[in-house]
Amino acid sequence: MICGIVLTHLGKSGMNNSEQTLKQKFWKNKNVFVTGANGFLGSWICSRLVNYGSHVIGLERDFFSNSYLVLTETDKKIDLITGCLEDYHLVERILNEFDINICFHLGAQPIVITANRFPLSTFESNIRGTWNLLEAIRRNGKIERVVVASSDKAYGSKEKMPYTEQSSLEGMNPYDFSKTCTDLLAQLYFKSYGLPIGIARCGNFFGPGDLNYSRIVPGTIRSLINNENPIIRSDGNYMRDYFYIEDVVDAYLVLAEQLHRVRGEAFNFGTEKPISVKTIVKKIISISEKTQLKPIILNNSSGEIKIQYLSCKKAYNVLRWKFKTPLEDALQTTYKWYENLSSSTS
Repeated sequence: MICGIVLTHLGKSGMNNSEQTLKQKFWKNKNVFVTGANGFLGSWICSRLVNYGSHVIGLERDFFSNSYLVLTETDKKIDLITGCLEDYHLVERILNEFDINICFHLGAQPIVITANRFPLSTFESNIRGTWNLLEAIRRNGKIERVVVASSDKAYGSKEKMPYTEQSSLEGMNPYDFSKTCTDLLAQLYFKSYGLPIGIARCGNFFGPGDLNYSRIVPGTIRSLINNENPIIRSDGNYMRDYFYIEDVVDAYLVLAEQLHRVRGEAFNFGTEKPISVKTIVKKIISISEKTQLKPIILNNSSGEIKIQYLSCKKAYNVLRWKFKTPLEDALQTTYKWYENLSSSTS
């Protein structure tokens, strides 16, 4: 049942047949290295690339039996290597022995709470892992395109909103700082060594396959499925972009496809429609039809920025990218997926 639902999602990105054909022509037979391949975004990108005929080589740090990569059986269609980005010699060997053409650097410790509690492991993964990969790419000399996952968190806290690509990078909390460093390292390797790099700075995204239940969307959905009141760690007024995972995948692929003309540039990706945590929780409760359940507001969140949202004008004007999936549609699809996941494992 799960795989059936997943397969109805793949490729539903609003493209017509000619656009699909062009994408398949671009990606077919490319050797693509994806770090963090069994993570939320990595799993979706691997699935899409397999559909387009790429030879995907994925790096995973740990095996997760219920990852989206496994649930869609994409793990059986790629070369999946277990290892750490902190292991420079492993990264260099992968690039050389698999004759990599394109790289998506998604591997990172992605949870803000974890970074606050254990900053060193986050710095090792997110910062050392990035310079290891970029240095291996520099020494390799044959990689054609590299897309590095930065974040809206890399900007840090600002009074002026929305963030534009010209806003300074000033992340000061552990996770935010690690993404600032990731972003700056990517810029450095372009400016100093001419690496063919593009930088993606995304807002908050969600969808089927996100198993980090500390995040507000999957955490709220799991609570509701279990007939529990959802928990809001903050005061509920934090503002964010929230957009659907398939739109994120489209953004990354479009950036890679057009990288020959935008090398060294960063792009914001989001909806330009920020909403509060309270609002998105209410929307999910409405979808669940369990309106008797009410959010519990703890108001004890620390180390997170109150208001963040992005201007995506550059992405639209330069890449012709814009998100396609309405929030309510995305939430309904996501809720149904977790319902089916729950029923299949109970």
